[in-house]
Amino acid sequence: MKTISQNDTDYLCDINAPCFQALSSEEMELIQSSKTQVQFRKGDHLTKQGTFASYVLFMIKGLAIQYVEGDNNKSFNLRIIKPGEFVGLSSIFSTNTFSYSSVAINDCHLVLVEKSAILQVIGHNGIFGLSLIRRYTEQNINLFETLRTVLYKQMMGRIAEALLYIDGFKLETPEVFTLMSRKHLADFAGITSESVVKMLKTLDKEAIVKLNGKDIELLDIKYLQDLSKKG
Repeated sequence: MKTISQNDTDYLCDINAPCFQALSSEEMELIQSSKTQVQFRKGDHLTKQGTFASYVLFMIKGLAIQYVEGDNNKSFNLRIIKPGEFVGLSSIFSTNTFSYSSVAINDCHLVLVEKSAILQVIGHNGIFGLSLIRRYTEQNINLFETLRTVLYKQMMGRIAEALLYIDGFKLETPEVFTLMSRKHLADFAGITSESVVKMLKTLDKEAIVKLNGKDIELLDIKYLQDLSKKG
């Protein structure tokens, strides 16, 4: 992790999320004075489940995986965090600790904003607060959908849904599959790495996907969509 100043050549533009456009000049000045831009390298943790959360993160550049940690070193991937998204909103509206861990899968630039500043602005700006609540709600809805997948779909349905989800990031990040190990993919589907390897080989043999080293090309989207729906 590296803190970046405005004079640093790695410095990127300030926060430009739509919700911040609703702030007054005084409120924006408060946010600006309470933020720090940080660069995380691939493999660095952005957040760690259970640790104290004194700030909220906003992704400017890069991708990270949000996951929950269980017993016996098991984990389950919840989503991919992309530019324009917040990390740690749950620490504002519920607990004072991070409810999940997140790890960078390539080099990431984020802005860390002190939680106290966010809370102060929410208290004076309803539009800003509503925008954050909407984002937080959307994340929770996605979590319910993820829970439905784990509870009711068979392994092949889970891997199909995971492949389709990750493939959705290829437009902006063509190398997204190569950034992940088979373990990452397994943790999105809630199955073992061994099962993922076997199913990918089967899908490759049936010309549903094409394996190019670590990269995965989806050849039959319709088949995978049907497989995901049927579970």
